[in-house]
Amino acid sequence: MTKRPRKPPQPLLNEENAPLQSRRVKRRDPEQPQLLFDPMPARIEPCLAKLAARPPSGPQWSWDIKWDGYRIAVHREPNRARILTRGGHDWTYRFPGIEAAALALGPATFILDGEAVMMDEQGRSDFGLLQATLGGRGSKTPAGPAVMMAFDLLYLDGHDLTGTEFSTRRHLLDDLLEGEVGSIRLSEEFHADPDVLIEHACKHGLEGIIGKNRDQPYRPGRTGDWIKVKCVQRESFAIVGFEPSRAAPDGFASLLLAALNGTEYVYVGSVGTGFKETQARSLRKQLDKLARTKVPPIRFGEGRIATAPRLIAEIEFRGWTNDRKLRHAAFKGIREEADAGDIFSLEGDETDEGL
Repeated sequence: MTKRPRKPPQPLLNEENAPLQSRRVKRRDPEQPQLLFDPMPARIEPCLAKLAARPPSGPQWSWDIKWDGYRIAVHREPNRARILTRGGHDWTYRFPGIEAAALALGPATFILDGEAVMMDEQGRSDFGLLQATLGGRGSKTPAGPAVMMAFDLLYLDGHDLTGTEFSTRRHLLDDLLEGEVGSIRLSEEFHADPDVLIEHACKHGLEGIIGKNRDQPYRPGRTGDWIKVKCVQRESFAIVGFEPSRAAPDGFASLLLAALNGTEYVYVGSVGTGFKETQARSLRKQLDKLARTKVPPIRFGEGRIATAPRLIAEIEFRGWTNDRKLRHAAFKGIREEADAGDIFSLEGDETDEGL
């Protein structure tokens, strides 16, 4: 059977006598940021806030409430949503409400930066309440009615926004979340005297405020682009031992805490308040296992038991003594290993306040 002759190629619109030509499409060059679309990053290292004794002033600063929960990034991809912790662990299964809200915001693709929180009866974020709904360290239990307070937008519909100044990112975030009152909510931005804001925040029992430089891009780490001012100091410390309790043999009298100085653990005092009875018993079982370490980071005298620094405690305190011990420390919870964050460092800017 004779094959039918092929039709001649159609000419280009602007070249009547030239045949159509095609060539293999080249791969996108990642070194060309001016290209129209950017692939969604698998993860973006978070921007962190530097601790400041008092808020800076100037029109370049805007302010948010400092939320008390877990830092998360929500990735809304074409066919799914992912929720990543600050350390990059996938916690989608722990926040089904936030996942559903992200899917409902589609078909847009985006990456939101924010905090997963639980609210108390006064509408304040409560870290202990969030931990209780998550079921404690290592639990697979989903959180209860946790919500995400979103304060930044890092990617939107094929565009990487991390190189864009915060004022533009915030404007796009406002548009994306306009009117949302479900499990993903917009963290309100304030343009006011920060001294007045921190006064009101402390008066209403909030943790503090966060300032963001509106002229800066999104840069990972503590660059100074974001500033935190706290009503009460609150940091993460390694548990390096405990003091047994005579009144409660299956509990403890206090936990022994350490900060980091370089790579070395340094004892910074103890905490003996803020525990519930059941919580203390559960912690004691974990500490007994960690006490079997042959090389504890810090050795204590008789009556105190050293442990491996595997557990990270969230501690609220009122300042530091002259010999670098915590004043009026209170236990607030155990940080999940997947989102333990930084153990408090005695070096650098983080020690400027109260030391």
